[in-house]
Amino acid sequence: MLKDYFAAISGSAGRLVFSLAYFVLLANTLSIAEFGLFATASAAGVMLSRILALGFTATLYRIATVKPRLLGTYAAGFILLAFISLPLLALASAAMYLVFFAADMPWLPFALIVAAEALIWRLAETIIVVNNGLNRFGRAATLVIIATAMRALAAVFFAFVAVPNLFNWSLFYLTANAASLLIALAFFCPRQRLRLRPTLYWRRLSDALYVAGAEILFYIQMELDKLLVLAIGGAQMAGIYAIIMRLVDLTAIPIRSFSMLLVQRMMRAPEMLSRMKLRLGIEGGVFAVSTLALLSLALVLTIYPTLLGRNVAEAAPLVMLALAVPGFRNLTEYQAELLFARGQTFLRAINLALLAGAKAALLSFALTAFLDVKSLVLSLNLVFALLYLVSTALTYWALRRPAKRV
Repeated sequence: MLKDYFAAISGSAGRLVFSLAYFVLLANTLSIAEFGLFATASAAGVMLSRILALGFTATLYRIATVKPRLLGTYAAGFILLAFISLPLLALASAAMYLVFFAADMPWLPFALIVAAEALIWRLAETIIVVNNGLNRFGRAATLVIIATAMRALAAVFFAFVAVPNLFNWSLFYLTANAASLLIALAFFCPRQRLRLRPTLYWRRLSDALYVAGAEILFYIQMELDKLLVLAIGGAQMAGIYAIIMRLVDLTAIPIRSFSMLLVQRMMRAPEMLSRMKLRLGIEGGVFAVSTLALLSLALVLTIYPTLLGRNVAEAAPLVMLALAVPGFRNLTEYQAELLFARGQTFLRAINLALLAGAKAALLSFALTAFLDVKSLVLSLNLVFALLYLVSTALTYWALRRPAKRV
């Protein structure tokens, strides 16, 4: 377990370094408002990406984990369903643009960012997921580092562009993701013969659709805050908020590697977390590590507020006010993965729908009740704490039911 974790965390460490460089360059090259629009459009792309192949990425991951000899057969099914899902993806993207972005952002950069995130990067991400399922953590970690490095390199070149606006960055971003996909296909895609077996896919399709719905709901409840801040607070506030949440995301990278390994173990032995003491120990550790990571970053930015650039310096004093956010956020994400590991995809979808509704209500109240940014950021601690309590009640009620074997 430790060997696998260090293999996975090596990718996280490399990703953290390049992600930080990428973030600093981009956040200080674009204006704060344009950075907010990009971060929000990227978050929308992540949500929309779960439509691709109708959730069959999760099926590929299960097959790679427990029945790797069938991977070529299910990979053919993934490709087929990816083509089938494209009209639905385009329709959902258009609806997302009209509801949240039409007033603040031209449609072309939005379309390019969503294509880069929801189509091109999602395909590369699927190759990473399959490598993790095959226990090829080193290869998956290497691809993650390469992809993040490509984005950082794109940000370096973008910093020297004569007109560093949002449209030009969307072209750089699309190119960086396309290069990552080509590298993934050429050097990291497992070599297996593709064989179409529609009867096999049909049996798994209902579960895949549950997963797709649950994943969309999961990312809605994870990223909804950015959309609401843009809709209610405008592009400038969305930019400051996006900077803070990006710093929170950077501290969560090592936690996600741990969650991924734990989920794999549970898929092979669903009964492993039957002891309450072990559950509480894991959750306490996740919260402690998450909080300490953000506290360390906040202390550094308190001493050197311009360390990450002038634009980031505007949000630096606010980081200390959000100390509990990454802990509660990571725990909510971890609990959702527990149900996926146990095959309880339908219950997971229901729980995530309830959490998305709760988050929309709580954040809408916070955004309208607190007009200044400091009070809003401070209120996020309570918002995410309440969401964690709702998630805990729903998750541990569901865990009393027997796990589903793959």
